[in-house]
Amino acid sequence: MDIGVFIPINNNGWIISAASPQYMPSFELNKEVTRRAEGYGLDFALSMIKLHGFGGATEFWDHGLESFTLMAGLAAVTSRIRLYASTAVLTIPPAIVARMTSTIFDISGGRFGVNIVSGWHKIEYSQMGLWPGDEHFARRYDYSTEYVRILHDLWNTGQSDLKGEYFQMDACKLSPRPKAPVKLVSAGQSDRGMEFAAQYCDFNFALGEGVNDPTLAAGVPARMLKHAEKTGRDVGSYMLYMIVADETDAAAMKKWDLYNEGADKDALAHLLGKAAEDTAPSETSMASAIQRSPSPINFNMGTLVGSYAKVAAMLDEVAAMPGVKGIMLTFDDFLLGIDAFGQRIQPLMRCRANRAWR
Repeated sequence: MDIGVFIPINNNGWIISAASPQYMPSFELNKEVTRRAEGYGLDFALSMIKLHGFGGATEFWDHGLESFTLMAGLAAVTSRIRLYASTAVLTIPPAIVARMTSTIFDISGGRFGVNIVSGWHKIEYSQMGLWPGDEHFARRYDYSTEYVRILHDLWNTGQSDLKGEYFQMDACKLSPRPKAPVKLVSAGQSDRGMEFAAQYCDFNFALGEGVNDPTLAAGVPARMLKHAEKTGRDVGSYMLYMIVADETDAAAMKKWDLYNEGADKDALAHLLGKAAEDTAPSETSMASAIQRSPSPINFNMGTLVGSYAKVAAMLDEVAAMPGVKGIMLTFDDFLLGIDAFGQRIQPLMRCRANRAWR
């Protein structure tokens, strides 16, 4: 069972609250989180790309680093952990992403992969004049399909001549090429997103659901399995969960309650409003998941709150769900959280038994 960390590339991590730990993103913070994760034997680190925040009193995600340049820096100061950068496909041409990937693949010794972000948060792109119109909501995975086909052409053969609806390539060249296949991931919550992942990616990141009930999300990796079966490809789910842990259940729940009480209502109003702009949401899409959440301070992300032993047991439940190949973690406090996971939680997990870490 792979375990990874969703590193804090934007301010305040993934809790939209004035009562949660407040911090700015920096290379030093992300380097420390990633190197500690590597030391505890975690398998991967992924950085998202977010280009417009939600404002509010906490200025949530108004401050953020860039994913590829951050991961290039981390590639140079790590030695084992796999690194994933995210490309917002409307912002960077695929030929440039292919070349950046080849460069970081070389820096990392082959430990680099790419997360394909098809885009649902309109203002990220409209602020730069890059939003192609609201029809993109319904067609974003068609756009990403051409994008990924170009990446595969360039990485596999060094040339792309794809003539599509969105891209017209004319003997586009890439050299040097990565010396091994590049892992691709996406984060499709909808059936259309999972269909894309099943056809073109190696893993699909998916939201867990609810608080302290891992079984609520069992249908998500099950749906991904069905899509993968149709393509005949081995594509599994990496489930996303937030950990809020402490010595006792009561102490951990006290923190979680405090975060909810301190919810940044203006930032949440922005998030919910922008999610509602999606003109083609399905019941299973990210936008729909956010809108139906009764407590969206962490994007309706699955949340595990409790003692170290309780959290370990719940993570084992996640690992046992059919179709789950890995778990990606976030924490309320990343430095304290990664140490607590490595020293107090991971040693209790059956799915990480005999894991070697220092």
